[in-house]
Amino acid sequence: MRIFREGDEGPEILDIQQRLVALQIHVPSEDLGRFTSATTLAVRAFQDRRGLRADGLVGPDTWGRLIEAGFFLGDRTLYLQAPPMRGDDVEALQRKLNALGFDAGKEDGVYGATTDRATREFQRNVGEIDDGVVGLHTIDVLERMRPIAGVPSRALVRETEELLQMRSSLSGQLVAIDPGHAPEPGLPDIHLAMGRALADELAAVGAKPQVLRGDGDDPTPSQRARAANELGAALCLSLHLGSGLPEAGGPTCSYFGSETTHSPSGRHLAELILDELEHEFAVRGRLQRLTVAMLRETRMPAIQVEPLFATNTREAALIADPRFARRVGAAVASGVGRFFHEVIAPSP
Repeated sequence: MRIFREGDEGPEILDIQQRLVALQIHVPSEDLGRFTSATTLAVRAFQDRRGLRADGLVGPDTWGRLIEAGFFLGDRTLYLQAPPMRGDDVEALQRKLNALGFDAGKEDGVYGATTDRATREFQRNVGEIDDGVVGLHTIDVLERMRPIAGVPSRALVRETEELLQMRSSLSGQLVAIDPGHAPEPGLPDIHLAMGRALADELAAVGAKPQVLRGDGDDPTPSQRARAANELGAALCLSLHLGSGLPEAGGPTCSYFGSETTHSPSGRHLAELILDELEHEFAVRGRLQRLTVAMLRETRMPAIQVEPLFATNTREAALIADPRFARRVGAAVASGVGRFFHEVIAPSP
């Protein structure tokens, strides 16, 4: 989809602003229909609230979450379908089921097979027809059970236990590599170069890397997440260059996380890869929680890696070095190896 930004005008901007206002985020009435600096601030406030990159731009992730934020539990009947239903109502359902001990999986607002199974199990336990259809009656029964807010979900507890007990080898593991979005025509595809360098490093130690796009391809984040799921990958690594204010710098590793939940294995993987990138480029970085599609919609431990910032003058020089992609690939591969309790020596 088109990315909307400051300076744009039209009915699409009015739609964005009306959705923000409905969520009690202020947009001046005189700005309606025009993407002004005040609208940028409003978009950033929404993005920060939702665990998205607070860049003030309305792209696929932000637009999708704006739509989903308009659904409240009980507004519509929920059930398993393809493509899956998404929204705050689904996330609220998942949170309540998890709080009652029914494993609805990651609280991601996507009504998938795991949420369907948890719904049917709940319906059976309360003596209802286990059809997986969540209408007003099922919601009323669910509310009467008084699920306790704030308790760790079974999905989070299960993932933590699996992480503590993990002893598998990297050899033979299928690793999905997402080289981020394609560049503007005529510009070098550094994302793809990093992805291929990482694939070479992982293949050298017996893993089975799969790069999710090729030259000129530019699938949406949701399409790339779906491709990783269909592969049955053990991990998903999304590679991007950071961008922002000129003073922003250092590697950033992001994992799935919202105000109420997160991925323990994703966080651990992000910590290990961040440590390797900090050592490789001799600069401090940061961990952060995000709910972007590549982290939210994947069904395996997934992280987004931004090794350096293209908008930082010093780091832009490092990015322009022909060895940059290979350095990133070696550092990320070392972090993946540590996740599987292995040491990977950089390829010669």
